Amino acid sequence: MSQSKVLPYFSGGKFHTSSSNVYTDCYNPSTGEVIARAPCCTKEEVLGAIGAAKAAFPSWSATPVMRRVQVLYKLRSLLDQHLEELTRLVATENGKTWTEAEGDVLKAREGTEQALSAPSLMMGESLMDTSSGYDTVLYREPLGVFTGIVPFNFPAMIPFGWIAPICIATGNTLVIKASTICPQTALRIAELYQEAGLPEGVINILTCSRTEAELFLSHPDVAGISFVGSTEIGRHVYKTAASHGKRVQALCEAKNHALVMNDAPLVRTAAGIINSAFGCAGERCMALPVVVAEEGIADALVAEIDKQASALKIGPAYEKDTRLGPVVTQSHRDFILQWIEKGIAEGAKLVLDGRKAEVPGHEKGFYLGPTIFDHVGPQMSIGDNEVFGPVLCIKRVGSFEEGLNLMNANPYANGSVIFTQNGYYAREFTRRTHGGMVGVNVGIPVPVGIFPFAGHKESFFGDLHCLGKDGYRFYTESKCITSHWFEEEEKKSSKVSTWDGTI
Repeated sequence: MSQSKVLPYFSGGKFHTSSSNVYTDCYNPSTGEVIARAPCCTKEEVLGAIGAAKAAFPSWSATPVMRRVQVLYKLRSLLDQHLEELTRLVATENGKTWTEAEGDVLKAREGTEQALSAPSLMMGESLMDTSSGYDTVLYREPLGVFTGIVPFNFPAMIPFGWIAPICIATGNTLVIKASTICPQTALRIAELYQEAGLPEGVINILTCSRTEAELFLSHPDVAGISFVGSTEIGRHVYKTAASHGKRVQALCEAKNHALVMNDAPLVRTAAGIINSAFGCAGERCMALPVVVAEEGIADALVAEIDKQASALKIGPAYEKDTRLGPVVTQSHRDFILQWIEKGIAEGAKLVLDGRKAEVPGHEKGFYLGPTIFDHVGPQMSIGDNEVFGPVLCIKRVGSFEEGLNLMNANPYANGSVIFTQNGYYAREFTRRTHGGMVGVNVGIPVPVGIFPFAGHKESFFGDLHCLGKDGYRFYTESKCITSHWFEEEEKKSSKVSTWDGTI
């Protein structure tokens, strides 16, 4: 799926060539070259994918859950067998470093492994004699067709670690709207699902524009939507789909903050911040783009972060010694550059300027070096809005209370972190922070998949989060059955009479 190939879409268990005349160029961010073209599927093709998922639902939902997860057992093995191939594919189309791309695929495998527990996690509840002679049982059942609308930044983990495994293990069928920027990983994993024995139509994958994607929000055959993307679009998805009676989980933007106390170990804390702020080129909703430092440690901390960030090797994503790869597209690079210019105009101090990063032999790649702003004030928009790139902002405070209040004033609340050796401050922080995922000396506090990915405030819209027990509740509905059985009273209370022939 490279060499400027025109990509298909996957519907009803088959790959199809789109009839659309509109295509999006897919790039290798490390070189700037076009490597594929993704179709903007037509309205009819989107409706066809929904129809294929609907047609597959009756038989798939009737398949015992113990048999459904057998497909995932086989898929897990196939993900292991094709780990290097998939890693290279993610690195090539997304720009993650080799280690980061491998982690993306391994997170898809982790989600697959967690869904193997579906037979236990779908179990309901029961109580005998809820009233004398009456028993009540609660079952969890699949709902129907779901849609996954996924972004570019984790082309393996989000669709195939967060969404697909639980969705199909619980008996639903799925249409994934893959990112037009990075669709090749999804299409390749669709082939592996086929090889694992997944029936036709259970998973369908396409690329389309927002116009065609609007069909998912109101179509009567779509039961629910799992969305990952911007807050503006996530709010629209939530309001529109919910108004049509659909279940929605919308995972949106973030501006995660870390509070660094004066007692934090300097070198280890800076290393954690570097990994969190500049890993995946900052293109993740659990990045750490803001550090709130107590004044007593701020100067030394900024100097150490600058030192470590300046030593990062910038290069092509698929070279295994690269520490910072390119951002995903030239347009996204331009977007980040505009934010850097805005930060300078707002008066933040530019400590490290990554705008002129160059990689010899890859001059057309979409590279940006690590960028650090210090003295980011409360009225500076660069410190409050998601940049989604390798840009770190340092805010300075005089105390724990000032730092916590500053962090909680931000409208986003995906994650929050504290670096400290003080147990009291750590406990108070975890209790009072607005962040849904909290780290204590952990820069990226994403829990393993048995726990939910639990953003708050403007970072999430919906009632049930992604993954964990919430995931199983999202993809199923409960049904309560109360039963009562009568004794055969007529046989016990009446005698059977026969005619003796007397008149």
